[in-house]
Amino acid sequence: MGSIKILINYFSQKLTSSICLTMQKSFSGELTETRYAYYSIWKNFIQGRLTYVYRNEGPEMAPSIPGQREMLLVRRLPFLPYADLRQKFKRVFVGDVVVFKNPLDPDRHLVRRVAADGGYEMASTDEKDEPFILGDEEFWVLSDNTDLKKGEAGDSRAFGPITLKDIIGRVIYRMQSAEDHGPVHNSEESKVDDEAVLTVELDIDEMAKSSKP
Repeated sequence: MGSIKILINYFSQKLTSSICLTMQKSFSGELTETRYAYYSIWKNFIQGRLTYVYRNEGPEMAPSIPGQREMLLVRRLPFLPYADLRQKFKRVFVGDVVVFKNPLDPDRHLVRRVAADGGYEMASTDEKDEPFILGDEEFWVLSDNTDLKKGEAGDSRAFGPITLKDIIGRVIYRMQSAEDHGPVHNSEESKVDDEAVLTVELDIDEMAKSSKP
């Protein structure tokens, strides 16, 4: 019974993701005819995956992601073109480890943990800095590695908040080696949905192949 619920959850998420991806393409002008939109939804649902493999670089997320060259399984998080739909299908929560475009170099991606989201008041230990409130769809992301100094962590303390549009996906599994691997701790809100995705799409052998130079 449990496996049936997991599969229903997974395919429900996959259908939602397929619709979201098609909406993205339609909004950007990539899809101009309704019949192509239906085909796109069907193709993404049948052939697409909710995850991809990403190689992490650097020690910023230790000890959560202790290796400096670990393979990560990332769950894609499509960006919907309409704000009301983004609220309805919210997929990013405080506590999630996310992959996002580096605000200082958009061609590069970073992995950090969401520490606060819209509505949070941010206050600095430096009295010169004025407190401020994060806007809607803004996120404050931090390195997990507390041994790194502020200038070394490469997080929101250096480049400020990121936006929902910057976020590409959520990290749900890490693999340093065949002996050292496991799920990444995220928010409780993300846990159930991510477990369904992991059950269906996690392929340790494929991640091991991707980790080879």
